[in-house]
Amino acid sequence: MSSSDAAAPFGACPVPLTEVREILMGHGSGGKLTARLVEQLLLPAFRNPMLEPLDDQAWVDAGGARLAFTTDSYVVTPLFFPGGDIGEPAVNGTVNDLAMGGARPLFLSLALILEEGLALSELERVIASIRRAAEAAGVQVVTGDTKVVDRGKGDKVFVNTAGIGVALPGAELSSRRVAAGDAILLSGAVGDHGVTILSQREGLAFGGEVRSDTAPLHGLVAALLEAFPGVHAMRDPTRGGLASALCEIAGRRRLGVEVDERAVPVHDGVRGACELLGLDPFVVANEGKLVAFVPEAGAERALAALRSHPLGREAARIGRVVAEHPGFVTLRTPIGGQRILDLPYGESLPRIC
Repeated sequence: MSSSDAAAPFGACPVPLTEVREILMGHGSGGKLTARLVEQLLLPAFRNPMLEPLDDQAWVDAGGARLAFTTDSYVVTPLFFPGGDIGEPAVNGTVNDLAMGGARPLFLSLALILEEGLALSELERVIASIRRAAEAAGVQVVTGDTKVVDRGKGDKVFVNTAGIGVALPGAELSSRRVAAGDAILLSGAVGDHGVTILSQREGLAFGGEVRSDTAPLHGLVAALLEAFPGVHAMRDPTRGGLASALCEIAGRRRLGVEVDERAVPVHDGVRGACELLGLDPFVVANEGKLVAFVPEAGAERALAALRSHPLGREAARIGRVVAEHPGFVTLRTPIGGQRILDLPYGESLPRIC
């Protein structure tokens, strides 16, 4: 059955989307094209119990030891920006993917794809940043690889990191545990990283300083789980932003999500930039925030734990998981109305992480 033959579900656009038969920039956006690529091509090709949950990391058994394993690639342009450079999210992003599963990060691999003509001074800055970020996160880079591509065939530096971690005591986090009645907590303001990259790339200035929020979150996660071990699941809303994290959970768990738009913190500079450019801060990438799905009984304790940590001072309770309208995320607007929060089809902010 084609999309035009089926009745449009609640909140869906009735206009069918054109079938795509080639890779577009939008396939890397964290939006609908990314989801389709993963669910229609990659997951069927490699389906297994460890991959099936499609969490930020996989849990694997290695000779009786339970290890968390993840990998990520970074193609940021420009390489250097307020609040960091490509080296910091290359470490922090992989550390955070491990932390979202309740793991303590231990080891990283580092693979570099370098373009011919890259200034050695720029590579030295990136390597120094990776070293500092790894030391700050308490992880070691233990293996790696380098490749060089022809001039004009890359964009200075592409970085891939993979990470291994071990479970924190008592941690049992998975999107499969999210249930109706869960409170949704957000550790801080959204959109800082994506707007920072956009402003630097396009030479834009906005009212108020905007800086990337890149940071390792495993310390914040440990503090949260120590205060309330019963957290069901966590996500770091990177590509596709907060919208991607919430829509992914709603769609895969066939549950509804309800969010109070006024409760979601957004810094003034980000809000102004998004209003000027017609962007929704909910779909803009972050590199130092987490979303937690917590049973109602522990919500206040968990929120207090987040706010007591330096990386969670702006933490807020933003919504709840419900049984109604399964698969959809609804926003209660500041004027009392409701709107559907959906993923963009294609790419709104390319090359931001």
